[in-house]
Amino acid sequence: MRIVVAGDVLLDVDLDGAATRLCPDAPVPVVDVSTVRGRAGGAGLVARMLAGEGHRVCLVTAIGGDDPGRRLLQELGGITVVAGRSGAPTPVKTRLRADGHPVARFDEGCLDRSEPEVTPDMLTAVEEAEVLVVADYGRGLTSNPSLRATIARLAHSIPVIWDPHPAGADPVPGVAVVTPNLSEARAAAAVITAGEPGRPPGVADIAGRLLRHWQSKAVLVTQGANGATLVCASSPAPLHLPAPRAAVADSCGAGDRLAGSLAAHLVAGEGLEESCRRAVRDAALFLAAGGVAALPLAPPALPFPGNAPDALAVVRRVRANGGTVVATGGCFDLLHAGHARTLTAARSLGDCLIVCLNSDASARRIKGASRPIIGQQDRTELLLSLESVDAVLVFDEDTPEQVLGRLRPDIWVKGGDYDSAELPEAALVESWGGRCLVVPYHPGRSTTGLAAALARVG
Repeated sequence: MRIVVAGDVLLDVDLDGAATRLCPDAPVPVVDVSTVRGRAGGAGLVARMLAGEGHRVCLVTAIGGDDPGRRLLQELGGITVVAGRSGAPTPVKTRLRADGHPVARFDEGCLDRSEPEVTPDMLTAVEEAEVLVVADYGRGLTSNPSLRATIARLAHSIPVIWDPHPAGADPVPGVAVVTPNLSEARAAAAVITAGEPGRPPGVADIAGRLLRHWQSKAVLVTQGANGATLVCASSPAPLHLPAPRAAVADSCGAGDRLAGSLAAHLVAGEGLEESCRRAVRDAALFLAAGGVAALPLAPPALPFPGNAPDALAVVRRVRANGGTVVATGGCFDLLHAGHARTLTAARSLGDCLIVCLNSDASARRIKGASRPIIGQQDRTELLLSLESVDAVLVFDEDTPEQVLGRLRPDIWVKGGDYDSAELPEAALVESWGGRCLVVPYHPGRSTTGLAAALARVG
């Protein structure tokens, strides 16, 4: 099951050490820093925690091209990232901690605002979600009209969890559950009830007002050690969800853990109430176990698949330099010498080679329930390891026409022994002035034959 996390990312840096004396210049502690550690924050933290639990995750976000942005991508190594340009410096939040307790935080770039880019690839990735987490950190991504329209449409068919931010946009109508903490809920309720007389409302009343205002299916107001209050459109009575007792030194990341946990339980088929109950428990246990400080380090960044080259960006760069774009397609299940020769021949025809790769679902529909033998993420990684392949673009349809329309290659290559004019994609490619070519077929080398041989060995 595919979980998509869409939202703002930032780079978190922790400076950890011990404080054993006061500064002679002022009554403040002197922290002898022993450890400096960076990690992905915001939506990146949600994605990192879900990936660490073995979930198939895609992060949709906007990332700056500055040094913190590049470091952030390293911290997201191993996670599929589909990103546009942020248009602003990458926000960096540096926390100074002494003996595990926060002492101070330094923010850089957090006040800079812009309109983050939302690319067609980003919208496509969101549309492929089976559960969607929107992690809003007030950087402007959730205000984008195209993204909001896509999420609003998806909310009718899949669970959408929206973690709001005071500086962010309102959730779109119809989401499964909005998860503000108590201070966020109070601030949002104060805006919609400004000028109304009477005493300050209680938590359940606040949640009910936000439920009606946001037109969501449920609102879960988290209250730290006091648990959470759930209000659903389908039930008139609010429900209090207690949190397990836990000693907490640092509450950083609790909301991200709760949102990710909600997505994991919902994608497993649990009901909303039970998912919320478990998510509250999971967040408390996460903090009791040390919170973000106890998270494992990110795996080393690789050129694939989490940081795979953006196919459309490669195409734009080649075209800007007057080059020729070549594309080919297929399942490429059990990569063999025939594939390698075909790809090498295709790459020799131009200045880049984009492989349009059938997704697992597409390959299964075309080739049967036993295929693919290798999943799309591993197939992508294997293809990108070849010198001949510049980028891979996974598509979910049965034919590559839609993805071809996005790439508009100058040359479309197929391996086989048939006439290029007979290719079903020929008319489409020729409509923008492109050409279809066939490279030699290598008999005796096929995935089916290789799979049969492996079966005999087994």
